[in-house]
Amino acid sequence: MKLAVVGGGSTYTPELVDGLARLRDVLPVTELALLDPAADRLATVGGLARRILARAGHPATVTCTSDLEAAVADADAVLLQLRVGGQAARERDESWPLECGCVGQETTGAGGLAKALRTVPVVLDLAERVRRAAPDAWIVDFTNPVGIVTRALLDAGHRAVGLCNVAVGLQRKFAALLDVRPAELHLEHVGLNHLTWELGVRLGGPDGPDVLPGLLAEHGGAVAADLRLPRALLDRLGSVPSYYLRYFYAHDEVVAELRGKPSRAAEVAGLERELLAMYADPALDTKPELLARRGGAHYSEAAVALTAALLGGADSAGSGVQVVNTRNDGTLPFLPGDAVVEVPAEVSPAGARPLPVTPPGPLYAGLIAAVAAYEELALEAALHGGRDRVFAALLAHPLVGQYTLAERLTDRLIAHNREHLAWA
Repeated sequence: MKLAVVGGGSTYTPELVDGLARLRDVLPVTELALLDPAADRLATVGGLARRILARAGHPATVTCTSDLEAAVADADAVLLQLRVGGQAARERDESWPLECGCVGQETTGAGGLAKALRTVPVVLDLAERVRRAAPDAWIVDFTNPVGIVTRALLDAGHRAVGLCNVAVGLQRKFAALLDVRPAELHLEHVGLNHLTWELGVRLGGPDGPDVLPGLLAEHGGAVAADLRLPRALLDRLGSVPSYYLRYFYAHDEVVAELRGKPSRAAEVAGLERELLAMYADPALDTKPELLARRGGAHYSEAAVALTAALLGGADSAGSGVQVVNTRNDGTLPFLPGDAVVEVPAEVSPAGARPLPVTPPGPLYAGLIAAVAAYEELALEAALHGGRDRVFAALLAHPLVGQYTLAERLTDRLIAHNREHLAWA
Protein backbone atom coordinates (compact mmCIF):
# COMPACT_ATOMS: atom_id res chain seq x y z
CA MET A 1 0.00 0.00 0.00
CA LYS A 2 1.40 3.37 -1.03
CA LEU A 3 0.61 6.66 0.70
CA ALA A 4 1.75 9.94 -0.87
CA VAL A 5 1.94 13.18 1.13
CA VAL A 6 1.82 16.47 -0.76
CA GLY A 7 3.61 18.88 1.54
CA GLY A 8 5.73 16.08 2.94
CA GLY A 9 8.37 18.54 4.12
CA SER A 10 5.92 19.96 6.67
CA THR A 11 6.91 19.83 10.32
CA TYR A 12 3.58 17.99 10.79
CA THR A 13 4.88 14.97 8.90
CA PRO A 14 6.63 13.23 11.84
CA GLU A 15 3.27 13.25 13.64
CA LEU A 16 1.79 11.32 10.71
CA VAL A 17 4.76 8.97 10.51
CA ASP A 18 4.52 8.27 14.23
CA GLY A 19 0.90 7.22 13.70
CA LEU A 20 1.82 5.00 10.76
CA ALA A 21 4.46 3.31 12.90
CA ARG A 22 2.11 2.73 15.85
CA LEU A 23 -0.92 1.75 13.81
CA ARG A 24 0.69 -0.46 11.19
CA ASP A 25 -1.99 -3.14 11.64
CA VAL A 26 -4.69 -0.60 10.80
CA LEU A 27 -2.94 0.87 7.75
CA PRO A 28 -0.19 -1.44 6.43
CA VAL A 29 1.76 1.09 4.38
CA THR A 30 4.63 -0.32 2.35
CA GLU A 31 5.74 2.96 0.74
CA LEU A 32 5.50 6.50 2.03
CA ALA A 33 6.21 9.08 -0.68
CA LEU A 34 6.93 12.59 0.58
CA LEU A 35 6.56 15.39 -1.96
CA ASP A 36 7.79 18.93 -1.37
CA PRO A 37 9.51 21.60 -3.47
CA ALA A 38 11.82 22.57 -0.57
CA ALA A 39 14.63 20.05 -1.05
CA ASP A 40 16.61 20.78 2.14
CA ARG A 41 13.55 20.72 4.35
CA LEU A 42 12.27 17.55 2.68
CA ALA A 43 15.58 15.77 3.20
CA THR A 44 15.53 16.68 6.90
CA VAL A 45 11.94 15.55 7.48
CA GLY A 46 12.41 12.47 5.32
CA GLY A 47 15.45 11.42 7.32
CA LEU A 48 13.53 11.59 10.58
CA ALA A 49 10.62 9.69 8.99
CA ARG A 50 12.95 6.84 8.10
CA ARG A 51 14.41 6.74 11.61
CA ILE A 52 10.97 6.72 13.26
CA LEU A 53 9.88 3.79 11.11
CA ALA A 54 13.17 1.96 11.64
CA ARG A 55 12.92 2.34 15.42
CA ALA A 56 9.46 0.76 15.27
CA GLY A 57 10.67 -2.04 13.01
CA HIS A 58 8.27 -0.86 10.32
CA PRO A 59 9.16 -2.21 6.86
CA ALA A 60 7.85 0.75 4.80
CA THR A 61 10.23 2.59 2.53
CA VAL A 62 10.31 6.40 2.47
CA THR A 63 10.90 8.21 -0.80
CA CYS A 64 11.44 11.97 -1.06
CA THR A 65 10.86 13.87 -4.28
CA SER A 66 9.80 17.15 -5.83
CA ASP A 67 8.20 15.31 -8.77
CA LEU A 68 4.44 15.04 -8.23
CA GLU A 69 3.86 12.34 -10.82
CA ALA A 70 6.61 10.18 -9.31
CA ALA A 71 5.27 10.72 -5.80
CA VAL A 72 1.68 9.77 -6.57
CA ALA A 73 2.20 7.08 -9.22
CA ASP A 74 0.36 3.94 -8.09
CA ALA A 75 -0.59 5.60 -4.80
CA ASP A 76 -3.64 4.25 -2.99
CA ALA A 77 -4.18 7.52 -1.14
CA VAL A 78 -2.80 11.05 -1.39
CA LEU A 79 -2.80 13.30 1.64
CA LEU A 80 -2.76 17.06 1.06
CA GLN A 81 -1.11 19.21 3.74
CA LEU A 82 0.30 22.14 1.82
CA ARG A 83 0.50 25.85 2.62
CA VAL A 84 0.58 28.13 -0.43
CA GLY A 85 2.76 31.12 0.38
CA GLY A 86 4.22 29.52 3.50
CA GLN A 87 4.30 31.13 6.93
CA ALA A 88 5.00 34.53 5.37
CA ALA A 89 1.54 34.53 3.78
CA ARG A 90 0.04 33.37 7.03
CA GLU A 91 1.74 36.25 8.84
CA ARG A 92 0.05 38.67 6.46
CA ASP A 93 -3.33 36.95 6.83
CA GLU A 94 -3.10 37.49 10.58
CA SER A 95 -2.05 41.15 10.27
CA TRP A 96 -3.99 43.15 7.69
CA PRO A 97 -7.48 42.18 8.96
CA LEU A 98 -6.51 43.60 12.36
CA GLU A 99 -5.86 46.95 10.68
CA CYS A 100 -9.61 46.99 9.97
CA GLY A 101 -10.66 45.83 13.43
CA CYS A 102 -11.32 42.24 12.35
CA VAL A 103 -9.95 38.94 13.56
CA GLY A 104 -6.69 38.06 11.85
CA GLN A 105 -6.68 34.27 11.52
CA GLU A 106 -5.62 31.88 8.80
CA THR A 107 -8.91 29.99 8.36
CA THR A 108 -11.59 32.30 9.75
CA GLY A 109 -12.79 35.65 8.42
CA ALA A 110 -10.88 37.70 5.88
CA GLY A 111 -7.58 35.86 6.43
CA GLY A 112 -9.34 32.57 5.78
CA LEU A 113 -10.69 33.91 2.51
CA ALA A 114 -7.20 34.95 1.46
CA LYS A 115 -5.93 31.45 2.16
CA ALA A 116 -8.79 29.95 0.15
CA LEU A 117 -8.04 32.18 -2.83
CA ARG A 118 -4.38 31.16 -2.80
CA THR A 119 -5.03 27.50 -2.15
CA VAL A 120 -7.98 26.30 -4.22
CA PRO A 121 -6.42 26.81 -7.69
CA VAL A 122 -3.20 25.09 -6.61
CA VAL A 123 -5.03 22.13 -5.04
CA LEU A 124 -7.24 21.65 -8.10
CA ASP A 125 -4.20 21.62 -10.39
CA LEU A 126 -2.51 19.07 -8.15
CA ALA A 127 -5.65 16.94 -7.98
CA GLU A 128 -5.96 16.84 -11.78
CA ARG A 129 -2.40 15.58 -12.01
CA VAL A 130 -3.10 13.02 -9.29
CA ARG A 131 -6.15 11.82 -11.24
CA ARG A 132 -4.02 11.23 -14.32
CA ALA A 133 -1.20 9.47 -12.46
CA ALA A 134 -3.29 7.52 -9.93
CA PRO A 135 -6.96 7.57 -11.04
CA ASP A 136 -8.15 5.26 -8.25
CA ALA A 137 -6.40 7.08 -5.41
CA TRP A 138 -8.39 8.72 -2.63
CA ILE A 139 -7.48 12.31 -1.80
CA VAL A 140 -7.54 13.12 1.92
CA ASP A 141 -7.50 16.89 2.40
CA PHE A 142 -5.96 18.31 5.57
CA THR A 143 -5.22 21.64 3.85
CA ASN A 144 -7.14 24.62 5.26
CA PRO A 145 -9.69 25.95 4.80
CA VAL A 146 -10.73 22.28 4.67
CA GLY A 147 -14.42 22.81 3.98
CA ILE A 148 -13.88 25.10 0.99
CA VAL A 149 -11.00 23.05 -0.42
CA THR A 150 -12.96 19.80 -0.07
CA ARG A 151 -15.97 21.38 -1.79
CA ALA A 152 -13.72 22.45 -4.67
CA LEU A 153 -12.34 18.92 -5.01
CA LEU A 154 -15.76 17.28 -4.92
CA ASP A 155 -17.25 19.77 -7.37
CA ALA A 156 -14.42 18.87 -9.78
CA GLY A 157 -15.29 15.17 -9.49
CA HIS A 158 -12.38 14.01 -7.37
CA ARG A 159 -12.50 11.12 -4.89
CA ALA A 160 -11.92 13.29 -1.84
CA VAL A 161 -12.73 13.55 1.85
CA GLY A 162 -11.76 16.42 4.15
CA LEU A 163 -10.18 15.89 7.54
CA CYS A 164 -9.80 18.08 10.64
CA ASN A 165 -8.36 17.19 14.04
CA VAL A 166 -10.85 19.19 16.17
CA ALA A 167 -13.28 16.31 16.71
CA VAL A 168 -10.65 13.69 17.50
CA GLY A 169 -9.00 16.11 19.93
CA LEU A 170 -12.26 16.76 21.78
CA GLN A 171 -13.06 13.06 21.83
CA ARG A 172 -9.78 12.36 23.61
CA LYS A 173 -10.22 15.25 26.05
CA PHE A 174 -13.70 14.08 26.97
CA ALA A 175 -12.51 10.49 27.32
CA ALA A 176 -9.77 11.56 29.72
CA LEU A 177 -12.26 13.54 31.83
CA LEU A 178 -14.70 10.62 31.91
CA ASP A 179 -11.99 7.98 32.37
CA VAL A 180 -13.07 5.91 29.37
CA ARG A 181 -11.42 4.89 26.13
CA PRO A 182 -11.84 7.42 23.28
CA ALA A 183 -13.36 4.74 21.07
CA GLU A 184 -16.23 4.41 23.57
CA LEU A 185 -17.43 7.95 22.84
CA HIS A 186 -19.52 8.96 19.84
CA LEU A 187 -19.64 12.71 19.30
CA GLU A 188 -22.74 14.40 17.93
CA HIS A 189 -20.43 16.74 16.07
CA VAL A 190 -22.38 19.11 13.81
CA GLY A 191 -21.57 22.08 11.59
CA LEU A 192 -18.97 23.19 9.08
CA ASN A 193 -15.21 22.92 9.24
CA HIS A 194 -13.98 25.17 12.07
CA LEU A 195 -17.61 25.99 12.93
CA THR A 196 -18.86 23.00 14.91
CA TRP A 197 -20.54 22.10 18.16
CA GLU A 198 -20.75 18.89 20.17
CA LEU A 199 -24.50 18.64 20.72
CA GLY A 200 -24.16 15.31 22.49
CA VAL A 201 -21.58 12.80 23.66
CA ARG A 202 -22.87 9.24 23.45
CA LEU A 203 -21.27 6.49 25.50
CA GLY A 204 -20.87 3.23 23.63
CA GLY A 205 -22.03 4.42 20.22
CA PRO A 206 -24.60 6.57 18.38
CA ASP A 207 -27.48 4.97 20.30
CA GLY A 208 -25.83 5.09 23.72
CA PRO A 209 -26.76 7.42 26.59
CA ASP A 210 -25.84 11.08 26.25
CA VAL A 211 -23.25 11.87 28.90
CA LEU A 212 -22.71 15.49 27.82
CA PRO A 213 -24.98 17.02 30.50
CA GLY A 214 -23.07 15.19 33.23
CA LEU A 215 -19.75 16.04 31.60
CA LEU A 216 -20.59 19.75 31.63
CA ALA A 217 -21.96 19.62 35.17
CA GLU A 218 -18.82 17.97 36.55
CA HIS A 219 -16.09 19.23 34.22
CA GLY A 220 -17.59 22.31 32.54
CA GLY A 221 -15.01 24.60 34.10
CA ALA A 222 -12.10 22.63 32.66
CA VAL A 223 -13.72 22.40 29.23
CA ALA A 224 -14.50 26.14 29.20
CA ALA A 225 -10.96 27.03 30.24
CA ASP A 226 -9.61 24.91 27.41
CA LEU A 227 -11.80 26.80 24.95
CA ARG A 228 -11.12 30.16 26.60
CA LEU A 229 -14.85 30.78 26.87
CA PRO A 230 -16.93 31.44 30.00
CA ARG A 231 -18.29 28.43 31.83
CA ALA A 232 -21.66 30.18 31.95
CA LEU A 233 -21.81 30.25 28.14
CA LEU A 234 -21.34 26.49 27.88
CA ASP A 235 -24.01 25.96 30.53
CA ARG A 236 -26.44 28.15 28.60
CA LEU A 237 -25.64 26.48 25.29
CA GLY A 238 -25.78 22.97 26.71
CA SER A 239 -23.18 22.07 24.09
CA VAL A 240 -19.45 22.35 23.51
CA PRO A 241 -18.39 24.66 20.64
CA SER A 242 -15.08 24.20 18.90
CA TYR A 243 -12.44 26.69 19.96
CA TYR A 244 -12.87 28.44 16.60
CA LEU A 245 -16.28 29.67 17.80
CA ARG A 246 -14.41 32.03 20.11
CA TYR A 247 -13.73 34.18 17.03
CA PHE A 248 -17.50 34.64 16.75
CA TYR A 249 -18.63 34.59 20.39
CA ALA A 250 -15.83 36.88 21.64
CA HIS A 251 -14.73 38.66 18.46
CA ASP A 252 -13.82 42.06 19.93
CA GLU A 253 -12.04 40.48 22.88
CA VAL A 254 -9.97 38.32 20.51
CA VAL A 255 -9.10 41.31 18.30
CA ALA A 256 -7.81 43.19 21.36
CA GLU A 257 -5.72 40.18 22.37
CA LEU A 258 -4.27 39.70 18.90
CA ARG A 259 -3.28 43.33 18.66
CA GLY A 260 -1.32 43.06 21.88
CA LYS A 261 0.91 40.10 21.14
CA PRO A 262 3.07 38.55 18.39
CA SER A 263 1.14 36.71 15.71
CA ARG A 264 0.56 32.98 15.80
CA ALA A 265 2.40 32.83 12.48
CA ALA A 266 5.52 34.28 14.09
CA GLU A 267 5.21 31.80 16.94
CA VAL A 268 4.81 28.88 14.52
CA ALA A 269 7.74 30.04 12.41
CA GLY A 270 9.91 29.99 15.52
CA LEU A 271 8.65 26.54 16.48
CA GLU A 272 9.36 25.27 12.98
CA ARG A 273 12.94 26.48 13.12
CA GLU A 274 13.42 24.66 16.42
CA LEU A 275 11.73 21.52 15.14
CA LEU A 276 13.74 21.38 11.94
CA ALA A 277 16.95 21.74 13.95
CA MET A 278 15.82 18.81 16.09
CA TYR A 279 14.81 16.77 13.04
CA ALA A 280 18.28 17.24 11.59
CA ASP A 281 19.84 15.41 14.56
CA PRO A 282 20.69 11.91 13.26
CA ALA A 283 20.21 10.52 16.76
CA LEU A 284 16.55 11.60 16.92
CA ASP A 285 14.21 8.74 16.04
CA THR A 286 10.95 9.79 17.73
CA LYS A 287 8.69 12.78 17.29
CA PRO A 288 9.81 15.46 19.78
CA GLU A 289 7.44 16.70 22.48
CA LEU A 290 7.79 20.22 21.06
CA LEU A 291 5.74 19.10 18.04
CA ALA A 292 2.60 19.15 20.21
CA ARG A 293 2.87 22.94 20.37
CA ARG A 294 2.85 23.16 16.57
CA GLY A 295 -0.83 22.14 16.40
CA GLY A 296 -2.40 19.15 14.70
CA ALA A 297 -2.57 16.98 17.83
CA HIS A 298 -3.99 13.49 17.13
CA TYR A 299 -3.84 14.25 13.41
CA SER A 300 -2.03 10.95 12.83
CA GLU A 301 -4.74 8.81 14.43
CA ALA A 302 -7.47 10.57 12.46
CA ALA A 303 -5.56 10.37 9.17
CA VAL A 304 -4.66 6.70 9.61
CA ALA A 305 -8.20 5.68 10.59
CA LEU A 306 -9.78 7.64 7.73
CA THR A 307 -7.35 6.35 5.10
CA ALA A 308 -7.73 2.78 6.34
CA ALA A 309 -11.52 2.98 6.11
CA LEU A 310 -11.38 4.45 2.59
CA LEU A 311 -9.07 1.63 1.52
CA GLY A 312 -11.17 -1.14 3.01
CA GLY A 313 -9.69 -1.44 6.49
CA ALA A 314 -12.70 -0.20 8.47
CA ASP A 315 -12.97 -3.43 10.47
CA SER A 316 -9.44 -3.06 11.82
CA ALA A 317 -9.77 0.70 12.23
CA GLY A 318 -12.92 0.43 14.33
CA SER A 319 -16.54 0.95 13.36
CA GLY A 320 -15.75 2.96 10.26
CA VAL A 321 -17.57 5.98 11.74
CA GLN A 322 -15.44 9.12 11.53
CA VAL A 323 -15.99 12.85 11.68
CA VAL A 324 -15.15 14.12 8.20
CA ASN A 325 -15.89 16.87 5.72
CA THR A 326 -18.18 15.60 2.98
CA ARG A 327 -21.31 16.41 1.00
CA ASN A 328 -24.32 17.50 3.01
CA ASP A 329 -26.82 15.49 0.93
CA GLY A 330 -29.72 16.44 3.20
CA THR A 331 -27.90 15.85 6.50
CA LEU A 332 -28.56 19.45 7.55
CA PRO A 333 -31.86 20.20 5.80
CA PHE A 334 -31.39 23.97 5.88
CA LEU A 335 -28.26 23.74 3.68
CA PRO A 336 -27.99 22.91 -0.03
CA GLY A 337 -27.26 19.28 -0.77
CA ASP A 338 -23.92 20.07 -2.39
CA ALA A 339 -22.61 22.02 0.61
CA VAL A 340 -19.77 20.40 2.54
CA VAL A 341 -20.47 19.72 6.22
CA GLU A 342 -18.40 18.33 9.07
CA VAL A 343 -20.33 15.50 10.70
CA PRO A 344 -19.93 11.84 11.70
CA ALA A 345 -20.03 9.60 8.64
CA GLU A 346 -19.78 5.96 7.78
CA VAL A 347 -16.54 5.72 5.81
CA SER A 348 -15.83 2.87 3.39
CA PRO A 349 -14.21 2.36 -0.02
CA ALA A 350 -17.44 3.84 -1.44
CA GLY A 351 -16.69 7.13 0.32
CA ALA A 352 -18.16 8.97 3.30
CA ARG A 353 -21.90 8.66 3.99
CA PRO A 354 -23.07 11.11 6.68
CA LEU A 355 -25.01 9.60 9.55
CA PRO A 356 -28.37 11.11 10.49
CA VAL A 357 -28.02 13.93 13.00
CA THR A 358 -30.50 15.81 15.11
CA PRO A 359 -31.03 19.06 13.19
CA PRO A 360 -29.41 21.86 15.19
CA GLY A 361 -31.73 24.58 16.47
CA PRO A 362 -31.83 28.18 15.22
CA LEU A 363 -28.99 29.32 17.47
CA TYR A 364 -26.65 27.04 15.55
CA ALA A 365 -28.43 26.73 12.21
CA GLY A 366 -28.46 30.48 11.59
CA LEU A 367 -24.71 30.83 11.92
CA ILE A 368 -24.04 27.62 9.99
CA ALA A 369 -26.24 28.81 7.11
CA ALA A 370 -24.57 32.22 7.02
CA VAL A 371 -21.04 30.78 6.94
CA ALA A 372 -22.07 28.15 4.37
CA ALA A 373 -23.30 30.98 2.11
CA TYR A 374 -19.97 32.77 2.59
CA GLU A 375 -18.09 29.56 1.71
CA GLU A 376 -20.04 29.21 -1.53
CA LEU A 377 -19.16 32.79 -2.47
CA ALA A 378 -15.54 32.25 -1.39
CA LEU A 379 -15.26 29.26 -3.69
CA GLU A 380 -16.67 31.29 -6.57
CA ALA A 381 -14.02 33.94 -5.92
CA ALA A 382 -11.27 31.32 -5.73
CA LEU A 383 -12.36 29.68 -8.99
CA HIS A 384 -13.17 32.73 -11.08
CA GLY A 385 -11.42 35.68 -9.41
CA GLY A 386 -12.45 39.28 -9.57
CA ARG A 387 -12.65 42.03 -7.01
CA ASP A 388 -16.45 41.97 -6.94
CA ARG A 389 -16.49 38.27 -6.00
CA VAL A 390 -13.99 38.86 -3.20
CA PHE A 391 -16.09 41.77 -1.94
CA ALA A 392 -19.29 39.67 -2.04
CA ALA A 393 -17.71 36.88 -0.02
CA LEU A 394 -16.46 39.32 2.61
CA LEU A 395 -19.79 41.14 2.77
CA ALA A 396 -21.52 37.80 3.39
CA HIS A 397 -19.17 36.74 6.18
CA PRO A 398 -20.71 37.15 9.66
CA LEU A 399 -17.43 38.57 10.97
CA VAL A 400 -17.46 41.35 8.34
CA GLY A 401 -20.94 42.20 7.10
CA GLN A 402 -20.53 45.97 6.59
CA TYR A 403 -19.93 47.27 3.08
CA THR A 404 -17.30 49.86 4.04
CA LEU A 405 -15.41 47.23 6.01
CA ALA A 406 -15.70 44.74 3.17
CA GLU A 407 -14.29 47.36 0.76
CA ARG A 408 -11.25 48.02 2.94
CA LEU A 409 -10.60 44.32 3.50
CA THR A 410 -10.95 43.58 -0.20
CA ASP A 411 -8.29 46.16 -1.06
CA ARG A 412 -5.90 44.79 1.54
CA LEU A 413 -6.50 41.15 0.61
CA ILE A 414 -5.69 41.77 -3.04
CA ALA A 415 -2.69 43.95 -2.26
CA HIS A 416 -1.15 41.34 0.03
CA ASN A 417 -1.88 38.35 -2.23
CA ARG A 418 -1.37 39.73 -5.73
CA GLU A 419 1.50 37.34 -6.48
CA HIS A 420 -0.80 34.37 -5.83
CA LEU A 421 -3.87 35.65 -7.72
CA ALA A 422 -3.66 35.08 -11.46
CA TRP A 423 -6.46 37.56 -12.12
CA ALA A 424 -5.17 40.41 -9.93
